[in-house]
Formats: sequence, structure tokens, C-alpha cells
Amino acid sequence: MEMTSKFRHEAFLADTYNRFPVQIVRGKGSLLYDEKGKEYIDFNSGIAVNTFGMCDDEWIAAVTAQMQKFQHTSNLFYNNPAAELAEKLCMRTGAKRVFFSNSGAEANECALKIAKKYALYKKGEGNHTIISMQSSFHGRTMATLAATGQEALHDDFLPLPERYIYVRPNDTMGLNKAMNENGVAAVIVEIVQGEGGVKPLEQAYLKSIESFCRQKSAVFIIDEVQTGNGRTGSLFAYEQYGLKPDVVTTAKGLGGGLPIGATLLFNKVEDVLTPGSHGSTFGGNPLACAGALSILNRIDDDLLADVRKKSKYLIDKFKDAEGVNFVTGLGLMLGIDTKLPVADILDNCISLGVLPIRAKEKIRILPPLNIPFDLLEKGTDLLLKAIRGERA
Repeated sequence: MEMTSKFRHEAFLADTYNRFPVQIVRGKGSLLYDEKGKEYIDFNSGIAVNTFGMCDDEWIAAVTAQMQKFQHTSNLFYNNPAAELAEKLCMRTGAKRVFFSNSGAEANECALKIAKKYALYKKGEGNHTIISMQSSFHGRTMATLAATGQEALHDDFLPLPERYIYVRPNDTMGLNKAMNENGVAAVIVEIVQGEGGVKPLEQAYLKSIESFCRQKSAVFIIDEVQTGNGRTGSLFAYEQYGLKPDVVTTAKGLGGGLPIGATLLFNKVEDVLTPGSHGSTFGGNPLACAGALSILNRIDDDLLADVRKKSKYLIDKFKDAEGVNFVTGLGLMLGIDTKLPVADILDNCISLGVLPIRAKEKIRILPPLNIPFDLLEKGTDLLLKAIRGERA
């Protein structure tokens, strides 16, 4: 890596990331290149952001066309890219309204505000507890950090907002107890805990959350920031579990590379947000929405079937492989528990030319959804070598 780039990062950027010793300078599709021209197979797609890989031609064309018209007006005026994207999201999911923001954390923050306002007017004061899962991750704003069930992330920022409770995933009795002993505004859950270790929740447990929320007039929020937009083999992961959420949040892969967050409001809460109750200067930015429209329009049945096919291939390759303990996840969001330390394997991967990332003590695989099968096979073989301890 160029010392000037490394020096500038260390000298001028906040020291909040443990970066890999790689500087990406260009890419195309599922291939990335560093400043020395070394090629890498992309097995992380910018943490599930680059849905169709790097420098996707259709996405570039959509964003560029909008850029030549207008790049920003604020939400004081109408803009068609935002309206069209909201319509398509509603038509694809059954949601009634959408609020646009700039990230998954902001989408979740909006969802929590919706839940608290709904509970106040529906059930009265004192019903503002938010229940989430241990090992969950919902963002780094103060409210979404409070909703994140990882105490290690809380320590430096106490006191956090109050009345956030964490229950063990798949513990129906614990959830029932928490719902009965607290005035609950909402339960927020990830179908697959991404940052928490790529751990899918059980369908019966998810259905019990839905049932308890109905019984207690609580808002059922599903965080699909990482699992959404085709990543798990359906447009949203909750569809595979037969769930009917009140709010769905998403971001990452929807934008294809530009910042966007979306909070989808279903029937129960469709009218909760009123003028002045929430807002975002950049939310619904026409460039981001134009790019997102390009992404959403191409997440069709054929692509989703291909995601499921690739997922099966990966699971079959890794589940009994040398150096692998077990595989978790859904679709093209997989976690590999390994015998060697994750840090060592990731170092081997860089040497070999494939770039997955980590989730706790697992290797996390998040390739572009349209990664060609030959590159998927090659990247898998390289990763298996890294897991065995091999280097280039």
C-alpha cells in the first residue's frame, strides 16, 4: 500500500477501524485491484452493499442520468426518484409507506421512534420498552446502540437511553416473561444476526415474537439492513419465514454503493409519522434513489433462484471441509466457524487474493449477488486453502 495513503488515514481520519493492509484503487464486477495491481475476488461486497459488484454499468448509468438532471432538492419539494422507489418497495412488500434516510442505523432509529409514538397514542404513557436480542446489532446512534444486545459496545457511551431489554435468541419463555413484565412498545429482531455471528433465528421463535406483538399491541420491527435486497435468497428474509411485520428496515444492498436507508411502514403504523415528527436532509436523495431503483428492478425471481443455488454450492463445499467446524447463515450471507483463528485465515486470504470479512469468530461471506460461478468456485477454493493455513 502507498505509504502516503496509509499515513493520511492514520494522521487525519478518526481511529475507529481496524483496516486490512489493502488499498483498493479500482474494481469491476466481482474483482478488485490494489495499488500494485494485485487482483482479489470480492467475497464481501463492501459489507453487503455492492449488490451487483463494483462499477455496475446499469447502476452507473442510472445515477449518471439523474446527476445530469438534479442531485438534491431537499424534502421541501417533490422528487420523482424517491416517489418511484417508495412505490416499488410498497408494491413488492405490501408496505403502505416508506421513510428514506441515509443508513441502516437511521432506518432503525426511525423505526424505534415510530414504535414509541405508536405506543404512546395507542396504549398511553409508560409503554415505551424496546425488546431486542442478545448478540444483536442495530446501529451506532445512541438509540440503536441501546437496542444492540452487545454490552461490550455500550461501555464507553453510558448512560444509554433507558428501557431497552435484551432476551436470549430462541428463548420463547424469556421473551414471554419480558413482554408481560414491561410496558412494551416494540420488539426489534434480525432474521439472521449479522454482526453477532451470522446466526439465523428459529422460525418458531420468530412466529412467537409476531404473536406476542399482536397480543400486546406492540410494534413488530424486522431489521433487514444486511439480510434484505436479495441477500438471503428472497427480496427480504422475513418472506421465507411467513412473517407479517409492522415495520421493516433496510439499507446496504438497496443503494448498490450510495448511502440510503429505508423504513417500510405496514398497515398498523402507516399513519404514525406526521409532518414535523421526523425528517432527514439527505433522505430520499435523488441520486441514491435512482441507483436503488436500478438495483431493485433487477432483483427478480431468476436472480433470487441463482442466489439460492450459489448458497447451496457454498454450504456443500464448506460444511465438511478440512479446517471447518460448521457453517451458518442464509443465502449469500454465510458464516464459517473454523479451527484456525479468524485473523490468521483473513491474513492468508489477502495473500491468496480473496477478500471475505469476519463476524465475531467466524469468516463471513457476502459476495455480490451476481458473482459469476467460475469466480465463486475460484474464490471458494482460495478460501478453503486459507482455512487450511495455506498462503500464496
